[in-house]
Amino acid sequence: MKIKNIIRSIVLISLLGMPAFAFKQSEIESGMKNKIDKVLVILKKKEVSAKKGGEIITIMDPVFDYSLMSKITLGSKTWSSITQDQQNEFMRLFIKKLKQSYVDKLDLYHNQIVIYKGVNPYQNGRLQLQTELSGKGETYKINYNFYSNNGNWLIYDVVLDGVSIVQTYRQQFAGILKEKTFDQLLSQLKEKK
Repeated sequence: MKIKNIIRSIVLISLLGMPAFAFKQSEIESGMKNKIDKVLVILKKKEVSAKKGGEIITIMDPVFDYSLMSKITLGSKTWSSITQDQQNEFMRLFIKKLKQSYVDKLDLYHNQIVIYKGVNPYQNGRLQLQTELSGKGETYKINYNFYSNNGNWLIYDVVLDGVSIVQTYRQQFAGILKEKTFDQLLSQLKEKK
């Protein structure tokens, strides 16, 4: 169970912030390797987790499209039915939830290594960087899903051992919205700080 939490931590390292940079297709593997290697160096430091978290967020922030991730987690029907203010508030709370979950798990990292398996075509013209996290006799697949935004490639999802983070949240939020209003969902996200 600890290894799963470590993997979630490393995955969540990547899921923090707003896009300001994107890779070209030929740069995906080398660019991500560079970023993840920097993250692993930081994780080996003996500093407080919150400080490590801030450093890692700075490294990984730019390659994710959190606007798209937010839309996918709510589904197009819900997303289009809420106001711009509600969309912005949801994105803010969703990103904060990911950050807090990551920071809470930083101390679980214990010198695992990342093996890069390459970039392969994925669904509907998208690409997937396939990696494995290996340590203590266990290996877990972590795949980063990229889509092209005007020729630049951004991450819109991360799949851990076949489980999509975006789809997991989508199912969770859909379940809540079957019984509660969107404003109640926002309130629930605020309470889980």
